[in-house]
Amino acid sequence: MDKVVATALEAVADVPDGASLAVGGFGLSGVPNVLVQALYERGVTALSVVSNNCGAMESGLAVLLSAGRIARVTGSYIGANKEFARQYLAGELEVEMIPQGTLAERLRAGGAGIPAFYTPAGVGTQVADGGLPWRYDGEGGVALASPRKEVREFDGVEYVLEHAIRTDFALVRAAKGDRHGNLVFHRSARNFNPLSAMAGRITVAEVEELVEPGAIDPDAVHVPGIFVQRVVALTPEQAADKRIERRTVSAPAAKGTVNR
Repeated sequence: MDKVVATALEAVADVPDGASLAVGGFGLSGVPNVLVQALYERGVTALSVVSNNCGAMESGLAVLLSAGRIARVTGSYIGANKEFARQYLAGELEVEMIPQGTLAERLRAGGAGIPAFYTPAGVGTQVADGGLPWRYDGEGGVALASPRKEVREFDGVEYVLEHAIRTDFALVRAAKGDRHGNLVFHRSARNFNPLSAMAGRITVAEVEELVEPGAIDPDAVHVPGIFVQRVVALTPEQAADKRIERRTVSAPAAKGTVNR
């Protein structure tokens, strides 16, 4: 029952080239940076990644992306990641863009053993009709496009069939975890982490604080240990390394005045 692994490198030692990964995080929040860095150091390549976005500010998955280690991305947001956009448009990267809520439910369904589900999101668009560019040919043309999906009517409303996502591995980051793999996330850092943890056949969690079994109130557990196979305890320095994507501050108020 003790799932603690000594190092991040040891925790991802069996991730092969071409593996599929579900990776938690949203922007810079709740990203398993230490585990991603360990994959980079191992030289793993040709990865198929499922994540809301593909890293930012040269951190998280951007480390693997910039090194050309990612072959395919399933996500819902490119944002300001210029290297992501460049590789996609140049035909170096296959990208499946799907609605954010659909991505979340596909991961959750995979972890719950549900093979597929119907949703109204995307009906009447290329999400359902097909034709979304998955890969460009590098010259402005589309080399591979998304297929048409099944659409069915329920009570007079159309829904599109979406398939669940299961991946070979999942990498997540938690605020607290015990040796049995029970995890607790902090506020917005929860984001896609629980869903990714459920979707992975082998889930590895880096935790900012490792506690003994019984120290976490059962009612406080966000992901039960049944979904987690390996736990890596971060050092205090690693746990404190949290970047801010856009820092917005106001100038100090002049003496005797109040900022509005």
